[in-house]
Order: sequence, then C-alpha cells, then structure tokens
Amino acid sequence: MSKRKIASCVWILLVLLAGQSGAQPFSADIAAFKKQDSIAFPAAGAVVFAGSSSFTKWTDVQDYFPGYNIINRGFGGSSLTDLIRYKQEVMYAYQPKQVVIYCGENDIAAADSVTGEMVFERFRVLFEDIRRQMPSVPVLYISMKPSPARWAMRSRMQQGNKLIQRYLKKKRHARFLDVWDAMLGNDGLPMEKLFIADRLHMNAAGYAIWQQLIRPLLKK
Repeated sequence: MSKRKIASCVWILLVLLAGQSGAQPFSADIAAFKKQDSIAFPAAGAVVFAGSSSFTKWTDVQDYFPGYNIINRGFGGSSLTDLIRYKQEVMYAYQPKQVVIYCGENDIAAADSVTGEMVFERFRVLFEDIRRQMPSVPVLYISMKPSPARWAMRSRMQQGNKLIQRYLKKKRHARFLDVWDAMLGNDGLPMEKLFIADRLHMNAAGYAIWQQLIRPLLKK
C-alpha cells in the first residue's frame, strides 16, 4: 500500500472518529430525512440518489424518471467522507434496488492538497462498505461534472474520475457514468447555459442532460 493511500485511509478514520466526539456535520440534514421517513417510510426496492448538492437541488428528480421510485438523499456540501459517515441513514436503511452516487466534487474543492487519487481512495472505502452491506445491489457512480466556477480544479477532478472509472470496470453490478464531455461546449469549456447564477449548480437544462444519460442505466 502506498504512503498516499495509507495517509488517505488514516485521514478518513480520523474524520469518522472525530465525528463521534461531538456534533457531527450535516446532522440537521440527516435529522430532516429521519423526520420525513417517520411520517411515511419509503417502500423497499427504490432507487436511492445519494450525494451532494447536485442531488439536493434536483428537487423534482422524480419527475425526470417516471416509472421509477426515486428516493433523493442528497445533502448539500457533503463529501465522500460524509457519505461514509451516514451510509446507513442515506442508503442502507431503504433496502434499495439501486444506488446512484454523485459525490467527490466537494472533496476536491475543500483544499488544494486534495488530489484525484485521494478522492478515489475515499470512494473505494465507500464502495467496499456498500459491497459488504449490499453485495449485489447495483451501484451507479456519476462522474464529477465540469462547472465554470470550479474549472481551475478540472485536472484533479478528471484524475479522480479516471481512477474511479478504471476501478469500477473491474467490479460486478457497478457502472461509471461519464457526464463530463456532455456538459462541454464546442470550445471545450463548460456550457454556461447549463448552470444557475453561481456557475456551479445546474439548472433544468443541465439536469435534462443528466436525465438522458442516467435513464438507460436505472434499474426497473
């Protein structure tokens, strides 16, 4: 195991241990999910969307995929370490037929020192945990997207995407969905028309692209 890989694993462990000693990040978001579930707990066998704000802001995601039962458990600002921390609450509890993940972008944005390789190692920890809990449930990972606001981070994002894609190619019941090129214009830059004013989060046009790419990969 490389020194960088060891350091990444140790860092994740420290983050998780630190979260047990005090107020955990995103505890309010998780509490809101639990409150919603207490009113009407979703039936087992749905497709769970888990990840960061690109899912959180997709408030009408169910309308994009008629015929599918979608549970949206995106919580804005979250990183892969947060998904690891709350895996039981946002994925396992629902006994899903499929898990769709969008996460990793906030890991990169957190610090210049976070590399694509570190993001991959965090994803690997998450994926291996999912496999221990749900050995045959299909996992779909959506690549980190290109956005105008984070274009300077593209090399690290693309490195992470490539490593995750290479890893998932060797795994059963797992797919990598590349949305990167579909969101670029003829000039090779992210299409501004796909984003809201912050130039980071998508508008309906951006989600329409994701819809077309995701729909063929969803499990009935």
